[in-house]
Amino acid sequence: MHPNGRDHKAGGLQRGVMVLVVLAVLTAIEYFAATMEWPVLLLWIIALGKAGTVLWFFMHIGKLFLGEEEETGS
Repeated sequence: MHPNGRDHKAGGLQRGVMVLVVLAVLTAIEYFAATMEWPVLLLWIIALGKAGTVLWFFMHIGKLFLGEEEETGS
């Protein structure tokens, strides 16, 4: 087990809540942009931002670009 298991889990939970808030805010902006008939380009930009957030934080796409030393922390 990780020496600071609780700290690690708390950090992961905090990050997850922040991502949830960011996605909720972007979804609200996207909804209002669609109902007010703003340009479709704005909707695409918001959608790509949301997709990037999911890829980065939940699918850990950033770890693909780290070396093995950085990934394991040694």
